[in-house]
Amino acid sequence: MSTSILLIAHAPLAHALRQCALHVFADCGDSVIALDVQPHEPPEETLAQARILLSQMTTDSTLVLTDVFGATPCNVAQRLVDGVRSRLVTGVNLPMLLRAVSYRAEPLDSVVSRAVVGGTQGVMQVAIAAPQNQSRRNTHDQDSYDHQQ
Repeated sequence: MSTSILLIAHAPLAHALRQCALHVFADCGDSVIALDVQPHEPPEETLAQARILLSQMTTDSTLVLTDVFGATPCNVAQRLVDGVRSRLVTGVNLPMLLRAVSYRAEPLDSVVSRAVVGGTQGVMQVAIAAPQNQSRRNTHDQDSYDHQQ
């Protein structure tokens, strides 16, 4: 059992994400397909292209990842998925995609859960630390000419 991943996003995000996935997992080329939504392309044409791509996938199930809920790529994807063999997740980011690719051999519901967790855990604030061998300057120093290194 394996899950294919169909990326549908504003151009050029879908293909860029696919290239990043291939950078990390060189063997995922057959499992990850991308469809960039062009700015002036009618949604019906994008839907037709997405249906062709979906029909060409050889796996039992498909996870469709889109970028923004309510935007054209997501609207097209909502019309594409059937809820039985495919699932839709919006808000795609690279950690989400990499997590989905990592676990694509698991059942579809498991891949969906792992993708959502990967996407949310991939967003975090990173603490800024002072470089080694330097200390942060006290902002309340009275002497502005006291430059310590």
